[in-house]
Amino acid sequence: MQSISPETIFRGNYAWEKSLPQITKLTERPLILGRGINTNYLRNKIFNDLKNQNLCVYSANLQFDCCYEDISRIKEIILKNNIDSVVAAGGGKVLDSGKYIADCLNIPCISVPLSASTCAGWTALSNIYTKDGQFIKDVALRSCPKILVYDHKFIQTAPSRTLASGIADALAKWYESSITSSTIEDGLVQQAIQISRVLRDQLLIDGRKAFNREFENPSWGNTIEACGLTAGLVGGIGGEKCRTAAAHAIHNAITQIITPNKFLHGEIVGVGLLLQLRIEEMKNNNKLADQSIKQLFVLMKELNLPTTIGQLGINVFENNNLEKIADFTCRDKSEIHFLPFEINKRDMIEVISNFEQQKIKI
Repeated sequence: MQSISPETIFRGNYAWEKSLPQITKLTERPLILGRGINTNYLRNKIFNDLKNQNLCVYSANLQFDCCYEDISRIKEIILKNNIDSVVAAGGGKVLDSGKYIADCLNIPCISVPLSASTCAGWTALSNIYTKDGQFIKDVALRSCPKILVYDHKFIQTAPSRTLASGIADALAKWYESSITSSTIEDGLVQQAIQISRVLRDQLLIDGRKAFNREFENPSWGNTIEACGLTAGLVGGIGGEKCRTAAAHAIHNAITQIITPNKFLHGEIVGVGLLLQLRIEEMKNNNKLADQSIKQLFVLMKELNLPTTIGQLGINVFENNNLEKIADFTCRDKSEIHFLPFEINKRDMIEVISNFEQQKIKI
């Protein structure tokens, strides 16, 4: 079974208002799930708009990332109040939590991304973390959200940093899927790879203008929809191997090191992407990898994205951090083993050590 896309998608300016008639047909007792203080006013708008539709509306906020402690607490609220849907309004962790909870309780999820930081509003997948933000596992869900509301006016309010993170995460779709799935003969997988190539090209062309918040420029709308919609479609059509490889495996490992500063999913994936290309150069004799690194490095610097693990606040040469990251990256069932060549802990230590000490020449 393959869950390719949400059942209904509303996109563009005022998509939220356009979605209300459909939402009122779906639910009578929705729960609005959120997290951040900075998006409280948007969730209040969503709450009031649903209440004005004569719905019995509840709300709850996550305390941590998408973790079992929060999930259990929210499930109890839903069961106690006979709630019949989850409206997940926020970033990737909120959207993943809402999808997971709705899937567990067999009620519909309505995803309302409030930034373009990930494609989590689209996918039938949730990433589970500890309450300290350490990655535990991916969970495949039975379906994508019932309704996805991708309102450009909502996303305009998000910080530029979230869009930069979304660009890095979406760029990884091409670099990961093209190496893991290029020899698969399934036509849909091959089409997904080609979509991811067009996605990459569009982000390389439009990403800078979008980051500069040129809202009236088509580049901004194209870029946020590439990050939040097209990136999800690639995973939906292509399946598991079109979603992740080394870049996401390294992200998952880096989250195991707890630091005072929180970094966004795509910010860490971007560093993992640069490391993946260096792995391809070393282990797969990819002659174009160094050129790709330089091309991405220019864009990432312009988007104020971190380009080393050190810039994520982690010194890999202290506290056995290098060993911990290499161990988790290469553990059994890690996505890094989707690569078409063998990679082991010793390789990872060598690649990361060299990468953290080098100066990339442009």
